Amino acid sequence: MPVALASTSAVAYGISDYLGGVASRRARALRVVSVAYPVSIVLVGVAALVAGGSPTPAGLGWGLASGLASGAAVWTFYVALSRGPMSVISPITAVLAAAGPLAFGLAAGERPGSAAMAGMAVALVATVLVSLEGVDGSSAAHGRLTASLLVMSVVSGSAFAAFFVLLSRVPAGEGLWPVAASRVGATVMLLAAAVAARESFRFPRRLIAIGVVIAVFDAIANGAFYFASQAGMLSLVSVIAALYPAFTVALAVTHGGERMRAVQLAGLGLAGVAIVLLTLG
Repeated sequence: MPVALASTSAVAYGISDYLGGVASRRARALRVVSVAYPVSIVLVGVAALVAGGSPTPAGLGWGLASGLASGAAVWTFYVALSRGPMSVISPITAVLAAAGPLAFGLAAGERPGSAAMAGMAVALVATVLVSLEGVDGSSAAHGRLTASLLVMSVVSGSAFAAFFVLLSRVPAGEGLWPVAASRVGATVMLLAAAVAARESFRFPRRLIAIGVVIAVFDAIANGAFYFASQAGMLSLVSVIAALYPAFTVALAVTHGGERMRAVQLAGLGLAGVAIVLLTLG
């Protein structure tokens, strides 16, 4: 069950990121999330009412903190991508997002089986490979990775890792309320960023529509990871959830008309191997 939930989370994160990327070609990223994230609060809030549970101040606090980390991660990631080479920034962020919770879980005493450990190692390699982008004219125009962009990439990856770890600390039995608190934290952070960037809050109907769809998959992704982390080891479920770039790349190829590089194809293959090993472990 934890592997299935974490895989669902990875798929939903991948779809959400793909749709967000498509929408960001027509509107700036902060405008896209300014639509999607408030909607996700409503969706998760309704799901929390239906699911029940008994939220506690501690659980809501962990959820809110995870949301603030998530918002900071998305903010710094988008800024870094807008200023530097995606082919370098994306793998740095992805591997830190996977490695941080893995290290935390192992340090906390989690002891996966040998097959699962092998699957984790393969998953980390797969995450890096599928995150690699081709060096085309647009990426070259973004220039090289400067020291400030490296710091921003590390901050983003570490914040994504913190999100996974913090959400996993919620005690059992609280339903989806901590996930709703997480979405509140992320929304506050990103709306503050949008205000600071003087973004317009007048949204065309098309952006609202795609924002709602993004919110649906974002809610599914966060809810699935939340339940996966409660049902299984954080070190295991986090590396599966961090495989989401594989599904973003797959959608970009099948629906976006993009061509997959050999290294990304190898990464997709390794992602499949990793999930099999983690299931056996």
